[in-house]
Amino acid sequence: MFANPEHLPPDWQGRCLQLAKVNYVNFVFSILILIGILVSYLPQHIRIINRRSSFGLSPYFVLLGTTSGTCQFANILTLPGSRADMSCCREVDGFACFAGLLGVMQVGMQWTCFAVILFLFLIYFPRATSGAPNLAKEIDKTPSFRTALIVVWICVIHALVTAIISICFVFARPQHLQNWANFLGILSTVLAVIQYFPQIYTTWVIKRVASLSIPMMCIQTPGSFVWAASLATRLGPSGWSAWGVYCVTGVLQGMLLVMGVYYEWRVRKMEREEIVGRIVQAEAEAERTEEGVNEETPLIREGER
Repeated sequence: MFANPEHLPPDWQGRCLQLAKVNYVNFVFSILILIGILVSYLPQHIRIINRRSSFGLSPYFVLLGTTSGTCQFANILTLPGSRADMSCCREVDGFACFAGLLGVMQVGMQWTCFAVILFLFLIYFPRATSGAPNLAKEIDKTPSFRTALIVVWICVIHALVTAIISICFVFARPQHLQNWANFLGILSTVLAVIQYFPQIYTTWVIKRVASLSIPMMCIQTPGSFVWAASLATRLGPSGWSAWGVYCVTGVLQGMLLVMGVYYEWRVRKMEREEIVGRIVQAEAEAERTEEGVNEETPLIREGER
């Protein structure tokens, strides 16, 4: 039960009262989104591991996606609404606290899953072209392993700097937290928008999806709009910096999905045509063999001389 203590700000007291009354429909919906975020990233993780290569993933796509996720996670942690919910956890029961923080958990799950892509990108980075010689010829310049290392270090340093600045605002300048959260949200949106252009360009150049997962994009493209709607109902119009980014990324990821499906269909079509060509050639050679005609058969038979 909520005791409505006097040590909480008046506006937070009302929020705690609201948090104590769990909306079970929204709770189930939020749980499904949380699980859906994890499930949506698993195909990408599995594809990189199974291929043992991150070829086809743009390092700038990984860099901008990770830094955008870091800004988004810091954004929702520093929003006054989220801070109020976390403070209310000391006054409400554990289930109500868990239900109230599902929005934060969703963003944290998304950031964690993309961070896994970052490290898989480095671990399985194609250091040599022997694994995919034909694919390597299709790009003008393959990023070096040093580029992958730089990307990882930039992401780690960016996360540390963002965390330090956010903590300083919480304890030293709490009155400016809303402005800092808005800045992080805008920066996250900008990075997320720019993020897809390097990957769209890379996919367009190599004319195939390579290590990029189509099932992941099939789940995440509509999921982005569903997630944005869920966050909007929790945070309201003032939380636009938290949910607006997912509307933008949903549109751009949809464009990448259409491109990837087209190139995958074209590759499959070419493979089928090649298989059919080989079958036709094999059947023709079999017919010539049955007729007693092959490469070693004399052009003029003995009786025809």
